Amino acid sequence: MIDIQLTGLVKEFEVGKRILDGFSLQIDQGERVGLLGRNGAGKTTIFRMMTGQVDPDEGAVAIAPGKRIGLISQIPVYPEGYAVRDVLDTAFAPLHAMEGELSELAAKMAEGDDPQVMARYDKLTAAFEAGGGYDTETRLNKVCNGLGIGQDMRARPFDALSGGEKTRINLARLILEDTDILLLDEPTNHLDLNATEWLEGYLERFKGTVLAISHDRWFLDKVVKRVAEIQDGKAELYAGNYSFYVEEKERRYQERLKQYEKEQAKIAQLEAAAEQMRLWAFKGNDKQYRRAINMERRIERMRTTDKPTKECKLATRFGEREFHGDEALVVTELKKSFGTRTLFDHINLDVAGGERIALLGDNGTGKSTFIKILMGEEEPDSGSIYLGPSIRVGYLPQIIHFDRPDRNLVDTMLYAQNCSTQEARDRLAAFKFRGEDVFKQVSALSGGEQSRLRLCMLMDSRINLLILDEPTNHLDIDSREWIEEAVEEYGGNLLFVSHDRYFIEKFATRVWMLENGQITDFRGTYGEFRAFRERQEQLRNAKASAPEPEKPREDRPHRSGGTKELEKQVRAAERAVEKAEVRLDELAQEAEDAASDYLRLQEVYRERERVEDELAHLYTEWERLAAELEEAKG
Repeated sequence: MIDIQLTGLVKEFEVGKRILDGFSLQIDQGERVGLLGRNGAGKTTIFRMMTGQVDPDEGAVAIAPGKRIGLISQIPVYPEGYAVRDVLDTAFAPLHAMEGELSELAAKMAEGDDPQVMARYDKLTAAFEAGGGYDTETRLNKVCNGLGIGQDMRARPFDALSGGEKTRINLARLILEDTDILLLDEPTNHLDLNATEWLEGYLERFKGTVLAISHDRWFLDKVVKRVAEIQDGKAELYAGNYSFYVEEKERRYQERLKQYEKEQAKIAQLEAAAEQMRLWAFKGNDKQYRRAINMERRIERMRTTDKPTKECKLATRFGEREFHGDEALVVTELKKSFGTRTLFDHINLDVAGGERIALLGDNGTGKSTFIKILMGEEEPDSGSIYLGPSIRVGYLPQIIHFDRPDRNLVDTMLYAQNCSTQEARDRLAAFKFRGEDVFKQVSALSGGEQSRLRLCMLMDSRINLLILDEPTNHLDIDSREWIEEAVEEYGGNLLFVSHDRYFIEKFATRVWMLENGQITDFRGTYGEFRAFRERQEQLRNAKASAPEPEKPREDRPHRSGGTKELEKQVRAAERAVEKAEVRLDELAQEAEDAASDYLRLQEVYRERERVEDELAHLYTEWERLAAELEEAKG
């Protein structure tokens, strides 16, 4: 069954500039489709057409009859004074209406027996139960916990929330409404890692249809099964997730380039032949002249294929300053509080040269505050930060600020970078600021464009510690890839805050996880860190599920016969578990001691992984023996 049918959509907001030019897309029930395209390509316009906010100039939009659409970017206006809880409760409006009618019917039934009233009551009760009327609180808590909407936030006025918080509440409301078709416009933009992973899990179980606009490549890989890219106003379709799309797009580009080069070679061959025929025609051979004319017409018919192009990569790299010394950064007993709330305390860290560190944690845990303290923009309550004498820092903050936003891009570069006008334009062009764009005022740029401009200015600085706070937050996929290319070429220290798991996985060689006021320091990639956390969770679950050894009851004599051997085995298993746990603690200390010895550190990591696997097996064996002993004691 077809849920969404978009046929020949055409839209232009300026005369002669078509955003959509015959865009067509069919989405079947239950499909998960990613809608890609550069900023301004028309992705959000398509969503607005589907919700009736914008009419196409040509073409048709058809939604399956009876299907409910939920759009995440569209935040409804609620009555003044509505708290977050009231907004979330609107998702249950049909159930509340049923509940009200059931109360009225119950009152009528108390007055006397009316078969029609009783029949209506029974029918409505069944519908109320089938719709989850008795489980609304459970569903609400489940969704709110997953998206990090605590009880304190639920009590706050909705109008007092930030734009990101409103988006998160609206996402929760749509999930609770259980709509048939979800239109997700950058759903992960204001979510931390835990909430994003929860959303991915929810969408995996969701039985409806999903059409998602997202620059989060990890999210696209996890969620979508098909990609529709807007190219020149039309849909280019790919039958796979984001990773498949990247490979297939490159394959199609190479195929088109090969076809174009083949055609150009054929055209060159025919042009040479036509030229020869014209020479012969000058000697009075009319037949050769006619053949030359026919061949030239054939050549013109062949000139229909444009040379395929791909997005230009960055033509520049960070200037780097040589690092001298053993320590780039040392953090000692750092503490920061706001009022009665302590963000972090007793933070002790040290960074050697060349490390690439991802600072992770949920929203509100203090990641940006930690960065601001490093940059001297905030003062700690106690503790100290030491930067090596040869360290020079380059900083890209989450919220970009320019001292003179009234200046245009060229003048901004001239005043800040001490370069010539041509050098300024060349550097701006490398970051895709070309033509008249370079004379725009900085204040007229979007958030993503301002990030790109600041990065362009950073490129010329000779730095050896690069600090990035959410560097890809406002950027489309192409811009993210430009930044990644620049960072990949950079060889100095890197410390970054990001929720972009693609970026984290690509660059982090060390992870700082900020949670519960402490930083877990993990030396390894993001993938290794995730595996480590999963193993920790498995060990905790195994330990929690292991039964407590049963104490002998005074009113029941202890059986010695068949249980003695089992008791001995259980005690042996307990000792083995304790021994393995002690060894893990020792290895944690050894990893700290070997922090600057890469080869030794790798040996410790391998040994730790082996012991963790062994411990998981020991927990399982202990649980089995304990269960057998309990059964034997009967």
